[in-house]
Amino acid sequence: MNDMRLIRAKSGTNQEGTSAHNRRVMIDALRLNGQLSRADLARATALTKQTVSNIIEDLERDGLVESLEAVRNGRGQPSTPYRLVPEGAFAIGLQIDRHVTRTIAVDLVGRVLARGEANLPVGGPATGVRTILELIEKTRRDLTEIAPQSEDRLVGLGAAMPGPFGIEADDDDTWMMAAWQNFPLLETLATGTGLDVGLQNDAAAAATAERMVGAAHGVDHAICIYLGYGLGAGLILNGELYRGANGNAGEIGMILSLPRGASLDERTPLEHRASIASLCRLLDLDPADPELYAHIDAIAAGPDERVRRWLDAAVFELRAAVQALETIFDPQTVILCGGLPPGLARLLVEAMMPLLPSIADRRDRSLPRLQIGFTDPWAVAIGAAAEPISRTFDPRFSAILKTREHAAV
Repeated sequence: MNDMRLIRAKSGTNQEGTSAHNRRVMIDALRLNGQLSRADLARATALTKQTVSNIIEDLERDGLVESLEAVRNGRGQPSTPYRLVPEGAFAIGLQIDRHVTRTIAVDLVGRVLARGEANLPVGGPATGVRTILELIEKTRRDLTEIAPQSEDRLVGLGAAMPGPFGIEADDDDTWMMAAWQNFPLLETLATGTGLDVGLQNDAAAAATAERMVGAAHGVDHAICIYLGYGLGAGLILNGELYRGANGNAGEIGMILSLPRGASLDERTPLEHRASIASLCRLLDLDPADPELYAHIDAIAAGPDERVRRWLDAAVFELRAAVQALETIFDPQTVILCGGLPPGLARLLVEAMMPLLPSIADRRDRSLPRLQIGFTDPWAVAIGAAAEPISRTFDPRFSAILKTREHAAV
């Protein structure tokens, strides 16, 4: 039925013992393409028609896939398209930031069904975790009202907070959020919610959101620069999120950089000049203000000399960062995303043009070198919610390698 369009999908394997991987490949193909016939799925995934039929029947029985009305193309036999059932699975996402926490509930295809937000009280995690658990519980109740079957199909809780993780820092360091990182957060959340819990840094969560339902959807190699209170990058390599040995991959905000005109001993982290926190300091704004984004966009829309100074410093740093990331990772595109107002994102991208020359400056490009992705305060929570869906259903080629290694033994 789709002979004339490109079908995006990862390859399955007809090797024994890889049925779980093939299920994930099938679900991923349907998420990427919307709806496909069994013949489409067999061609796109390199699986036999019988294997595809068996998996489709299993997925239908599990309530993850449904058939649509048959479609006739030309003189051939009509084909039946299949699509994911949005209500087949649900997940909760949690964002923890310096001053606020947010929760989001999504279904299998990434639609946001419920959300909640609360200011974190003073006192660090000892008091803040109670606020978080109450907010998660409220979001689950709201989700149940919308989708009564959701409690039986919750695949997990994804949490995201600023990194880097495992680095020694003072508990009152607002850049590092060390008090939260030293707190037994995963254990507390798992005990308090009864859900499987995963943790990632906020830049990785923003990249997960872009990969699932944003500008990186269907892109195998992308770098997502997350500009929020701090600065980081989510790395999508070979279609999977790369986290690094300690979950700290992409912490570009920690790169020591020289401000213009500074001496060598004045190097400071890059995020001290290219972040919302650095802009708030210049504009004398409170990062905890619920109307912060509206205030920033209103100020940025006018001829404010403080915004111009911040843009000058941030653009100087970010143009170099894009060039370095392109040179090291050779991505298909770089995406500016995360917790910054859309008006400010446009100003940044416009001011960064033209980008510095790099190996990414190719004539045969199909995607822009730099584009804007999600730019709203909920981007991290959306990515956090997408992580349990990804963890449960996305293909993991490392699993195939382990199967092969085991077979070889």
